[in-house]
Amino acid sequence: MKRVYPRAHEALLAVSRHDFVAGSDLVSSITGHSIPRQETVSHILDLLPEIEPDQVVMHVGGGSGYLAAVLSELAHRVIYVDKNPAVAEAARKRFFYLGMHNVDVLAVAVEDGFELDQPCDTILCTTFLGERNVVAPHLREGGHLVCLEGKAGPVPSLAMFVKHGSKLERVRTLGWVDFNRNSEQILIDLGIVDEKVLADAKAEAAGKNCPVLEVLRHNLNLEEIGLYRSLAQQRGMGFTDAETLLPELHTKLFRRFSRTFLDLSRVIPVAEDDSKIIVVTDDPDARTDQLERLSPNHTIECRLVTPTDFRRLWSALDLTVKGSRFVADHSGGAEEKPLINGQNSELLGSEPGHKHVSPYLVSVYEAILLDAVSEKASDIHIEQYGDRVRIRLRVDGDLHDLPQYQLSPREIKGVINVIKLRAELNIAEHRLPQGGRSRLQLGDTAYDLRIQTQPSLHGEHAVIRLLPQTGRAMTISELGMSGLIGARYQRLLDNPAGLVLVVGPTGSGKSTTLYAGLQTLADDGRRKVITVEDPIEFSIDNVQQTRVRSDIGFGFAYAMRAFVREDPDVILVGEIRDQETALEAIRASQTGHVVLSTLHCNDAVDSLQRLYDLGIHPNSIAGELLAVIAQRLAKRICEHCRKPAKPDRVTLAELFPDGPPANFRSFEGEGCDKCNGRGTRGRVAIVEYMEVDSDIRNVISSQPPIGELRWRALDAGLVTMRDSALDHVIEGVIPLSELPRILPRERMAPEVRGGRRSHS
Repeated sequence: MKRVYPRAHEALLAVSRHDFVAGSDLVSSITGHSIPRQETVSHILDLLPEIEPDQVVMHVGGGSGYLAAVLSELAHRVIYVDKNPAVAEAARKRFFYLGMHNVDVLAVAVEDGFELDQPCDTILCTTFLGERNVVAPHLREGGHLVCLEGKAGPVPSLAMFVKHGSKLERVRTLGWVDFNRNSEQILIDLGIVDEKVLADAKAEAAGKNCPVLEVLRHNLNLEEIGLYRSLAQQRGMGFTDAETLLPELHTKLFRRFSRTFLDLSRVIPVAEDDSKIIVVTDDPDARTDQLERLSPNHTIECRLVTPTDFRRLWSALDLTVKGSRFVADHSGGAEEKPLINGQNSELLGSEPGHKHVSPYLVSVYEAILLDAVSEKASDIHIEQYGDRVRIRLRVDGDLHDLPQYQLSPREIKGVINVIKLRAELNIAEHRLPQGGRSRLQLGDTAYDLRIQTQPSLHGEHAVIRLLPQTGRAMTISELGMSGLIGARYQRLLDNPAGLVLVVGPTGSGKSTTLYAGLQTLADDGRRKVITVEDPIEFSIDNVQQTRVRSDIGFGFAYAMRAFVREDPDVILVGEIRDQETALEAIRASQTGHVVLSTLHCNDAVDSLQRLYDLGIHPNSIAGELLAVIAQRLAKRICEHCRKPAKPDRVTLAELFPDGPPANFRSFEGEGCDKCNGRGTRGRVAIVEYMEVDSDIRNVISSQPPIGELRWRALDAGLVTMRDSALDHVIEGVIPLSELPRILPRERMAPEVRGGRRSHS
């Protein structure tokens, strides 16, 4: 192989590849062909016939323009051709900006034909041509066509043709050209990282013994699916997900290969036909050549998945293999093996008296946890109905099944035992509900698992709540409240003293709203914040958090009495459950502290009745209460597939008995891969907000009936949940269909205020 001739070397040095890295508007068009590496351009120049200073060269598939720019340093004139008008226009602007005035840009597909004012000495095609003769008219007699040959494989070859008469005659294959860029080069080209950030990530990854991509994703807070989808596109790989693959995994294919080999190669075989094996990987730079040698009669098609989905697929296949062995090992004899603490010994271990479980059952439990984390589930429900076992996840408030776990009643008993042992519960107790907690560490994120077991007719059920412990909660600005209410909530925290209540049923996001206030205070850093909680749901840096210990008499009221002597500015009480805690909260606010807490009740006005019922004097409530925030959680429309929707007539009739406003609009999610086809992604709080002013204080002190309390609050400016929900509907945050789910029927229509209907 000849060395790159001196003029070509000078041309490479004269053109900065960095100048041709496409902007974010052209990310979808950047490939290794459109912006080849400098090493690739050097190799192409090495293969090409030497270009003379008086020659005309055409580059078909010009892409970003980098290769054409290098050619412009060698030739008298370069004709750049690309069929994508946006890409061609971006390249033209670069040529003009860099003063490369000997490059002519044509935004056209060569197959469509075009006219040139002079023939070319050399035509270079770095894209695949359907018919190479379409470029023959643009070559001079004896001119060279150098083009990619064969199919678009991982490393295509360049072939050279010479024009004789009207025909192109093949001369020879020049050599292979590797247009691939590794994932690090792609991230630089996409503008996601620069050389310094990449170097720092490499050093950190080496220290942690983990992939560089994992470090970058964590440090830059990159969305996993978007990052890997983009890398797949750049690498020319298909992108897929676990949900698509899980129903049709081929266990026998997985068993055919060494587990160690697959783990080291970072590939999982998932499907096979007569001529092809489909594998998935979470490494964009993974190589499949060894797998090809092991399967000489098959071609290998590699698709990219996220690391999370890779773990899920591996767990699912691994569990199926282990499960088959488990069934084979435990289905031989008709006699039941002796029980340990009421459980079959083979589910707990080989030696009676030892609390060890089958590795298979541990793997089942860990795979369920991994699925829950992947789906961003808040809860896991493990249930048994006769011989039918059901495992469900609660995602965005709704339960849905995990059908890939086809477990027997015997296996689920073993899984329940694993859960109990991890949570340090009594595995011999099946008659009473039990509660405990354990921890899960996945990468840099720790999860606090709150576990409840419940006896039932057919066996024990388990519910596991997953609470991520990131050291940080959402701030008020990230909650999704309206700007007005968010600002008022922020102002409440700046008060010198007073009581703020967040109310609603279980699972309505009360703790999330309170924690947002705490995070905002922690970020500010000027005030000391102490909490007493049962349990501590989220760990927040710079906030002093304490857990209730009822077993030693350390409850909410006891903690409140102790806390006021520790010079706090803000005190959070997890929940006001009884009169003693309510009285201590009032006293703490009277002694110059802002007190935050929750109550279980339906709306803001109901909270007043609840405090009356707890025996708190109306004047104390009126004097100390600053505001009440009542809330429900509604599903948020997926922003990636949101579209205008036709409002449901029945819901509209309930909302607007006198007819909807002329400009009323609503939206819905069409369903896409970002939201797993659901049309919704995440949830947002729908808030009722009652700020206690002088008018409300007078009403509270007189303790009127609850109905009068409600309409007096409305007249004083109560922001109802209906108002908040409609604002979110009109702004396209939530679908109209959520309103009947979060609003009682009597609150759907505008409420009557003091005998007259309120505005809508």
